[in-house]
Amino acid sequence: MNGSNAASNIPSNTMTTKKKQRVQYPANAANSHAMPDSQLSEEQNTEIKEAFELFDTDKDGALDYHELKVAMRALGFDEKKPDVLKLIRQYDKTGDGYMVFEDFYKVMSERILTRSPLEEIQRAFKLFDDDNTGRISLRNLRRIAKELGENLDDEELQAMIDEFDMDEDGESILAILGYYMLLFS
Repeated sequence: MNGSNAASNIPSNTMTTKKKQRVQYPANAANSHAMPDSQLSEEQNTEIKEAFELFDTDKDGALDYHELKVAMRALGFDEKKPDVLKLIRQYDKTGDGYMVFEDFYKVMSERILTRSPLEEIQRAFKLFDDDNTGRISLRNLRRIAKELGENLDDEELQAMIDEFDMDEDGESILAILGYYMLLFS
């Protein structure tokens, strides 16, 4: 048997790949579609778009399970695996296990709109309180200022803390109530 006949002796169904062919989405799916009118702020719309773009790691214009789970977590929704898989099944029109931007936007905007203002404040507070003390310290504010590219010295940061240090314990902390007041002042 020579090399050219070897392939013809293998049943044709063995030669086909078992991998499902995936629909290719536009590489810039989040940019190629206008975001639907919604009650979300411009900042919230931008967050959804940026989360999609950032976590579409293979830049194929759709999110797989892992990309979707991480993108949702980045927007403050820590979903369990069965819930993420259910979302994919619900919105996957092609059966390939992916969610496109329009569907991601719809799901995320609905969730953001139904989240309570207190949940929003708690989510934002947790971004500051990375050491989970329930308080925002000078170290926390220093880190946030650096991440935001703000050039604030410790004196300026301490002044922010002192203004909202409700229990006046001198430990350079900002309690959640103070953060709430700072957020809406």
